[in-house]
Amino acid sequence: MGTMVWRVLGTGGAVLAGVLASKLVTLVWKKAGRNEVLDPRDPRTPARDAVLFAALTGLAVGAAKTLATRKAAQYYQKSAGHLPKPMQHGDA
Repeated sequence: MGTMVWRVLGTGGAVLAGVLASKLVTLVWKKAGRNEVLDPRDPRTPARDAVLFAALTGLAVGAAKTLATRKAAQYYQKSAGHLPKPMQHGDA
């Protein structure tokens, strides 16, 4: 396995996980009875809602990207016998 494979697995998986997490937060926001359309950048959106929505989205996207990257690295390591080069430390 090479660098290109890691880029697809690591970066691609993280981006996909981030998009899905963002969509999930929006869906949960709507199910919770909040405004159907919320744009935190819009000055007409209450500041409290904008900050809460942004914080929830940031947390969900960050966690999803971290978990996806970790899973991709585990898969890479299992398949190749070593971690991807960007994750290797001097003592690995």
